Amino acid sequence: MRPAEPADVEPIAELRAVVMRPDLERLGRFDEHRVRQRLRDGFSPRHTRIIEADGTFAGSVALRPSENDENGHWLEHFYLSPGLQGRGLGTAVLHTLLTRTDADNALVRLNVLQGSPARRLYERHGFTIETQDAVDIFMLRLPGPAHPVIP
Repeated sequence: MRPAEPADVEPIAELRAVVMRPDLERLGRFDEHRVRQRLRDGFSPRHTRIIEADGTFAGSVALRPSENDENGHWLEHFYLSPGLQGRGLGTAVLHTLLTRTDADNALVRLNVLQGSPARRLYERHGFTIETQDAVDIFMLRLPGPAHPVIP
């Protein structure tokens, strides 16, 4: 992983559109422009890391400090190129980030779309449902030294 730069916004926006399209279409919420613009509007290079595999762009992840909890973070914009999903890269990235938040004794929140297969990844890393609605599932992971990854 490397720090994001302002120029990374467009590759991330494009990847977001590709990765989220199936879930957003299933939920009747896909909009070709909006899916990219939401990323652009919320992009913070300061909190974003670029995931590289074999020296090329493979995805992104952001860990932003929570505005409501001084010792918490929001995990956002976690996207991997479809061809790299299911190979353990997402697990490795998530493990790296959560090791750091556990060391800081910080909780982590995220939201995932209803029906998204990414939910299983988060549950394997100790995230539990906090609230949900018809579109989003909001998940929480409390800090702790022992969150085993469930295969």
